[in-house]
Amino acid sequence: MLSFTPAERLTDREGRPYFLWDCDLTLIQFQRALRDADPGVRAYLVGKLMRQAKPDDVFLFVRPRVIRELWPQLTRYLGRTRDFWTWLFETWERQGRVWS
Repeated sequence: MLSFTPAERLTDREGRPYFLWDCDLTLIQFQRALRDADPGVRAYLVGKLMRQAKPDDVFLFVRPRVIRELWPQLTRYLGRTRDFWTWLFETWERQGRVWS
């Protein structure tokens, strides 16, 4: 069971998500950017999300299938969290979970 951050705590007064502490994007701008036509842009933003947000909150914004599609491009943006995400998805695959 996932434990998402409550909506009222997801953003500050200006609408910036807690996990984008190092850039000036509102939640709406971030969500739009996640749909950018350029896969490189999407990989950067998903990697940033996976690196800086609580793991459960990642799945508020992207489906595992999207992460799987972008994986080769986004792993360089994961920093110290790369081992965690690699372990998680490898564990899911061993258990036969579907990347949906």
